[in-house]
Order: sequence, then structure tokens, then C-alpha cells
Amino acid sequence: MARGKLRIYLGAAPGVGKTYAMLSEAHRRVERGTDVVVGFVEHHGRPRTEVMLHGLEQIQRHELSYRGTAFTEMDVAAVLARKPAVALVDELAHTNVPGSRHDKRWQDIEQLLEAGIDVISTVNIQHLESLGDVVESITGVRQRETVPDEIVRRADQIELVDMSPQALRRRMAHGNIYQSDKVDAALSNYFRPGNLTALRELALLWVADRVDEYLQEYRAEHSIRSTWQARERIVVGLTGGPEGRTLIRRAARMAAKGSGSEVLAVYIARSDGLTSASPKELAVQRTLVEDLGGTFHHVIGDDIPSALLEFARGVNATQIVLGSSRRKAWQYVFGPGVGATVARDSGPDLDVHIVTHDEVAKGRGLPVARGARLGRSRIIAGWIIGVVGPALLTLLLTSIPNGPGLANDVLLFLFLTVAAALAGGRLPALASAAAGSLLLNFYFVSPTHTLTVSNPENIVAIAIFFAVAVSVASVVDLATRRTHQAARLRAESEILSFLAGSVLRGETTLDALLERVRETFGMETVALLERSSDVDPWTCAGRAGGSEDGDDKPLLRPEDADVDMPVGDHMALALTGRVLPAEDRRVLAAFAAQAAVVLDRQRLAGEAARAGELAEGNRIRTALLAAVSHDLRTPLASIKASVTSLRSDDVAWSPEDEAELLAGIEAGADRLDHLVGNLLDMSRLQTGTVTPLIREIDLDEVVPMALGGVPEGSVALDIPEELPIVAVDPGLLERSVANLVENAVKYSPDGEPVLVAASALGDRVEVRIADRGPGVPDSAKDRIFEPFQRYGDAPRGAGVGLGLAVARGFAEAMGGTLAAEDTPGGGMTMVLTLRAAPGRPLVRPDLPAQATT
Repeated sequence: MARGKLRIYLGAAPGVGKTYAMLSEAHRRVERGTDVVVGFVEHHGRPRTEVMLHGLEQIQRHELSYRGTAFTEMDVAAVLARKPAVALVDELAHTNVPGSRHDKRWQDIEQLLEAGIDVISTVNIQHLESLGDVVESITGVRQRETVPDEIVRRADQIELVDMSPQALRRRMAHGNIYQSDKVDAALSNYFRPGNLTALRELALLWVADRVDEYLQEYRAEHSIRSTWQARERIVVGLTGGPEGRTLIRRAARMAAKGSGSEVLAVYIARSDGLTSASPKELAVQRTLVEDLGGTFHHVIGDDIPSALLEFARGVNATQIVLGSSRRKAWQYVFGPGVGATVARDSGPDLDVHIVTHDEVAKGRGLPVARGARLGRSRIIAGWIIGVVGPALLTLLLTSIPNGPGLANDVLLFLFLTVAAALAGGRLPALASAAAGSLLLNFYFVSPTHTLTVSNPENIVAIAIFFAVAVSVASVVDLATRRTHQAARLRAESEILSFLAGSVLRGETTLDALLERVRETFGMETVALLERSSDVDPWTCAGRAGGSEDGDDKPLLRPEDADVDMPVGDHMALALTGRVLPAEDRRVLAAFAAQAAVVLDRQRLAGEAARAGELAEGNRIRTALLAAVSHDLRTPLASIKASVTSLRSDDVAWSPEDEAELLAGIEAGADRLDHLVGNLLDMSRLQTGTVTPLIREIDLDEVVPMALGGVPEGSVALDIPEELPIVAVDPGLLERSVANLVENAVKYSPDGEPVLVAASALGDRVEVRIADRGPGVPDSAKDRIFEPFQRYGDAPRGAGVGLGLAVARGFAEAMGGTLAAEDTPGGGMTMVLTLRAAPGRPLVRPDLPAQATT
């Protein structure tokens, strides 16, 4: 049986019209004669959506009882028995009521698909599992109902239902999404313009990425290598020179002209040693491109134009940005250059931009990549000049009647010897000297065409020529090698200087340093191995490189690597990819030593953090002692005075006086109990011994109990009965609310009761404690939650300043949050956010029931 097809309508927020679009598609299919049934669709009281259900066959829902309440869920068995061609199943991420066939609705849909039934469903972007942290950072709400991304990715069709934030808020204000009593709360919380804009962008980008994946798969399946310009991708070719910053900024301006454009900076290094670029400049350019929203890539390749084009076509790039060549005019005799070659071979699908800059024609600098080793091309050129050159020169000179004379002939052959030394080094020069001596003797010294020399002067001339040629070749070769060695040492010193500076400034992490080692030496993987003693096994402290899927074999011992560099007795830097020449190991040793320093720095930083925690604990203990010596002594002194007075035999107390003294004792004891309780709670929070016992409970069972310690009539309570059940620790919640209410009453003016109100939004419940006191400036809103803080140290602020700290600690222990906001009209509002019980549908017309659609 063929698997059914899944179509998903994806939205950025509730109310954009996903369910309406799904029902419209159902009506179109019914008109075409398709067998369509409604497995589960929730219209949430929206008239237009409810009308769209008319004319569609609906499968009766399955009724379940959970904790004394009746709920309805999709009857999967009934849908399977009916076996329609298409089933409509709303709210893909919904959590089913306990007792259902599956825990999640997407599992119900999977069973329908396995049965060959096509399914049309809906989901919001905030319910994708991988985006939970992102959505929470945007909206402040952690989505509890999620669906694995893979389920949505596997859908045969994903259609985005889009609506601008302004239009969605207008729909909300007109009452087309939530009922009127929930509109204001929704507009001021979840449906703020910034939230909606960010969620919309998240949805658009997610769908765009999926489209890009489908495009890449299609191109791979059909072996399409040409670029399809569906999305602007600009590749910037970097050489490591100073012009790179200009190229990156130019590419960023080009990308800014088109929405969704990407910038990819790539540096291509040869695979035969240290990179020829300045590592400091490359690091600056990497930071610049990342700051501008692009990505940096390091590629190994000996043929730079081919590697650049291969990279560009691999990422489906549409444009390549290169800088004008830094080579001088005479250097073009060695070839057209990278820019011209890339432009010639790019084809019609890639646009190549050549950008001018200040470094044009100023020279490419010395080839520091190969150090003292001459390249293969130069050695070949030296041998051609040293061996073929004398033969061609002899042919040319013998064709000239009477010739230029022996002295000039010797100078011309000497010139070839010097040229061979400059190009290929000592051996080609020696070969040129030997060949030149023989050819001079055979063709230009009488008697000609024989190796016999009749004139002694000619013998001296040839001997002097050979000696001078050998000497000049040796000097030129030595100077050339010294020049290359100096250039290499300059590159090494620049690498080491930048490396030391970045480590001393604390800018380099171990992973970044190992990645720098891998890029500098062109290796596949780099790992820092360590062990405790000579007999213990090696462990990996850090690693860079390797395959993306991690299938490559890990390095278990330094001996398994192509190159290993010991660092002390029990640490080694291991590299795989190729064997490094001896001259590269000096720089590698410096990298290895710095890696050990960075590792020690990271561990010291961790120990410093732990020491900071201990210091904070000491600060708390010091403040606790101060509180015990002052704030706790005050109620004890009051109790002591009252008890002493009552026990005094010198005074006859009236019943009224005794009652007043006893009331003072009781008040002092209550105050002392409250202070000690907060101190103990703070101690538990600091030591991490608070273990909440989460259970489901109604707010109206807990909040009224927290008001027992405040004067009657000082609090106005507004807890709607239709609020969802919350998942909290009742004891911790009661203590949190009690501390918040006590603080609000303390600062609220006489005659202005504190408002304690609760509302539901999404999968959360908010308890707001609003007072009309002096308020707190924004700069101090976070500081008031620190232990032993009393804002302004107001005279009325009795206590040790722990109430708000304890309240926030308990709220976070229960998975909630506590924040301070300004009360409209003056004052401060404490917002305590709690989690709604999972799997409990919210009663209409409550707002949270809508937020999961």
C-alpha cells in the first residue's frame, strides 16, 4: 500500500488563516470529486472558519474523561475505518489527552499516512522543536507543544500562510481571532508588532531554507552543474592581502540590494606548507565578513582559479567578486592571472566582478609559502635555460657571419648561466657552465669543431669562464635562497606575533587555535591529546577538522598521526593529512606550546568561575551575619521588652495593657519568623537544595492563602475561574506570591489597594501584582531582585531585603519567571509567569486555547 501524502499549512502566528486555507483547499477537492473528511478541525469560535466546515463530512470525535473532565480528540480508528482519500487534521503539534491512542497528534497523522490516507494539517513556526529556544528569546514564552522538525520536513507540500503584523493585529482588534475580553492582553503581550515581525521572518527564512534544500536535491539528482540564479549568492575571493576588506565591503553592499542575498568569503591556500597570506589579515577579514552577516571558508587547492570556480558552483553562487591583480606589468609574462582566468572559465551562469583597490599593480610580494625550497616550475625553467639555452645560443651565434667575437660569446654564455642560477638554483647553473664551456670550445675556439685547443690563451679564457660561471651561480643561488629564507622567517614571525598577541589578549579559544593550525599547515585534522601519566590512555582535549558527520576515525595516540609535536611529558599536538617538512616544525612547536597555554587558560577560567561562586557565597554569608546582627535583633528586642514588662512585679498591668504587650510579642514573633524563613529560603536557593514538587493545581487554591499576612482590604483579587490549571509547587508558589504582595503593600500608598490579577496567554499563566507606589527606574529593575537589596533603603522597608530574591528564585525553580514592569499611571507591577499544565485544553473564551493553533 502506497504511503499517503502530507500537506502542511505553515503560519507565523495564530490567526493568520491556516485553518481557513486548509478548509478552502478541502472544498476545492470536494468540488473535483475527491473523498474528503474532517478528522479534527477546531474553529475556536471564529464565525468565518466555522462556516467553512459546512458541507464537509466530519468524523465524530472520540470522548475521553481525564480527572473528572470530559475532552474530545480525533477518533483515529473511525478515520481508518472510513478510509477517505483525504483527511483534514488541524493542529499538528497538539498533545493528546492521556488515554488517547498516541501521545501526540503528529503520531496520529503518521498512522493515517501509513494507511495510505492523504492528510492536510496546520502548524505554527513556534511549534517546531529546533526553534524552541529562538522563539522563547523572541516572545519570552517557552512552547511546550512541539513537533519534530523531521516530521514537517518530510511533508510532500509545505505552504506558507503569510500575513503582515499590521493586518494580523487589525484582525485581532476587530475580534476575528479572540473574543473581546482577551484582545487587549493579546495585543500587549504575544501579539506585539516586534514579536509578530520576528516570527514572520523566522517562518519565511525556514520555508526559504526548505525550498533551497529541495533545489539542491533536484540539481544533484539531475547532475545539473550550471548555476540557477534563484537566490543571489556572492562569493568573494580573498588572497589574504589588504585589499580583502575592500572586496568584502563591496560584496556586502551588493548583497544589501537584494533581499535574502548571501556573502561567502573564501580563501584558497596551497597544500605545500605555510599559507602565503598574512594570518593576522585573514583573521581581520574573517571577523569583518562575519560581522556583515556572511560566512568565511578556507579551501585547500593548488589550482586557485579551478578551486574558486568549483567552490562557487558547489554553493550555487551567482556572482564572484575579485580584486584587480596586485602583480606588476612584467609579471603578466607568467600568465593572465587569477581574475582573468576565472572570468574566462566562469561561463554564462556566473558573473565575475573585478574591483579596483589601492593595492593594484603594487606587487604581490615575495613567495613566502615555500620558504627556502624552489618551486617545481622554477627548477624546470632553470634546467631549460641551463641546458637548452646554450644550444639555442650556439645555433644563433653560428648563423651570424664572423660572429660577435670570442669575448662577447663568453659573456653571452655567462649570462645564460646567471639566468639559470636565478631561475633554478645551483645545479642548473653548473650544467649551464659545463655545457657553455664545451660549446665554446667546440664551436668558437680554433680549431673549431674539435675539443682541441691550440692557443693557451683560449684555454685560460675557457677555464676563467667556467670558474666565473660556477662562482656567480653559487653566489646567485645563495642570495636567492637567503631571500626566500628571509621571506619565510618574516611570515613565521608574523604568525607567531599574531598568535602570541591573540592568546595574551584572551581572544583565542582552543577550538579556534586548533582550526588556525589546520588552516596554516593545510592539514585534515588537528587534535590536542593529553594523559595524566605515562601509563594512562590518551584523551582528546580539543579537535578541529575532520568530516562533518564525524565518521572519520578519531586520533587515539600521537603515533597514529602523520605529524605529532610533543608538549611536555603528557601532552602532544597530533595532525593528519600529510607529512610536514622539517622547517615547518619550528612554527608547529610554537602552536603546540600556545595550545597548552590556551587549555590551561580555559581551565583556570573555569576555576575562577567556581571561585567567584564561592566568593558570592561568602558575600551572602557576610550579609547574613549583618542581617542577624541588626534586622533580627530588632524583633527580638521588642519581644524581650514586652516579656520583661509582663513579668515585672512592680507594675500592675490592666487587661488592655497586657493585651497590647501580648500583641507586640506576637507581631515581633511573626516578623522574626518571616525573616528567618526568608533567610532559610535564600540559603536553600544559594546551595541549590530547592527541589520543587510539581503538581497540577488551580491558582484560586493557592493565591488567597498567600494573602494572610497583609492587612484586610489592602489587596484586590482578580482570579478568573476559567483559568487553566498550572503546574507548580504549591508551597513555593504561595511563598513567592506572599513575598510579592507584602512588598507591594509596603510601598503602596494608603487607600490604594494592591491589585493581584491573573490571566492566561499561550501555554503560560501570568500573575500580576500591581501597586501604586513610587516605582523603580529601569536601571534598578534587575538589581532589586538581588539578595539583601532594599531599593532606596526606605524607612518602611523593614526586613533584610530577601523577599524579592526568594520570590524570583522559587519562580525559576518551578520553571517560571519573575520580572518587574511599570504600572500604567505610576507604580510597579511584578509579573509572575507560570507554566500551564501540559495536555490540558484551555476553556473558551480563554486566550491560551487559541495560542496553540
